[in-house]
Amino acid sequence: MPARTHTRPHPATTGRVDIRLPWWALALPALAFAALLMLILNPADAQASAGDPGIAHLFERAQQALTR
Repeated sequence: MPARTHTRPHPATTGRVDIRLPWWALALPALAFAALLMLILNPADAQASAGDPGIAHLFERAQQALTR
């Protein structure tokens, strides 16, 4: 005996997609990004970098802007 499939009583007739994300679906990536950014901007590790001093200055400015 074949199993009966259940159909929706009100099928979607609009052409748009209705997607609802839970709050943590946006909060967790934002938190991870902020944590990684803070690891990059750690001034204790700045002496070990041999990169361009302009980039280090840019990171310092970003850190100052985030801590205000």
